[in-house]
Amino acid sequence: MTALRLGTRASALATTQSEWVAARLRAAGHEVELVRVRTEGDANRQPLSQIGGTGVFVSALREALLADRIDLAVHSLKDLPTMPEPGLALGAVPEREDPRDALVARDGLTLAALPEGARVGTGSPRRAAQLRLARPDLQVADLRGNVGTRIDQVRTGRLDAVVLAATSCPGWSGSPG
Repeated sequence: MTALRLGTRASALATTQSEWVAARLRAAGHEVELVRVRTEGDANRQPLSQIGGTGVFVSALREALLADRIDLAVHSLKDLPTMPEPGLALGAVPEREDPRDALVARDGLTLAALPEGARVGTGSPRRAAQLRLARPDLQVADLRGNVGTRIDQVRTGRLDAVVLAATSCPGWSGSPG
């Protein structure tokens, strides 16, 4: 049996999501090989608004599918362009484990308890807009990098807090900030 070539970004979060899908495919009797694909969003560290935003994390996966270098790909739905790609189909959308956002803040602060003018990082335009609506006094900083890199921005004091998907925060089981 030929193994299914499952394309994924190489980040810890993407690989974890892809391994979850691979385990289900294996349980259904398929052999699965993970193929790590480097995307423009991984290679280019500029703010997403400067390098195109939509599609920078998925275009290389789409190209690999169309070139038959991979058979399927796993990717976060939030990063997929809304326009369909001719020759490709969205095959499945698993239920999100936890749809909430999580605030990771210094000193265990909540969003309400952050001091006026606190610097809060996010890579999501939606989360940035929500932060500005909830707390217009905050300085919302554009944030790139994997989960560990983002949390390190708080640990090192560069930011007072970051907002991430709750499912990307291993061991997190509290209430949203």
